[in-house]
Formats: sequence, structure tokens, C-alpha cells
Amino acid sequence: MKALLSSKPVLWFLFLFNLVVALAAPFVVDGAQGIATSVGMAVVSLGAGVSLFRGPAKSTQRA
Repeated sequence: MKALLSSKPVLWFLFLFNLVVALAAPFVVDGAQGIATSVGMAVVSLGAGVSLFRGPAKSTQRA
């Protein structure tokens, strides 16, 4: 599962989809729920974006 979530296409999807939802949520859902949804989706989008631009994780385990 970790290999799937760290692949470039999945990270791009998570970044873009959650960014679009974060931008649209305050207009679609009224009140505090729309703001909370927007903030939550923005955090997920930023996490995916950071993982996308940091590159692959380097393993520190010895064989």
C-alpha cells in the first residue's frame, strides 16, 4: 500500500483533487462545515504536494 500511495500519479491525483475540493468547498457547503472541509482538504493537498516535490524517500536500512 505504501508503494501505491507514494507513486507519482497517485500523488498528483491527491494533490490536484484535494486542491480543487478545498477551493470549491466554501461555495458548495455553507457555514463552518464548508470552511472545515476546505481546511482539511487543503492540509491533505499540501501533504501530497510536499511529498511530490521532495522526491522518493531514501531507505536507511542496511542489508
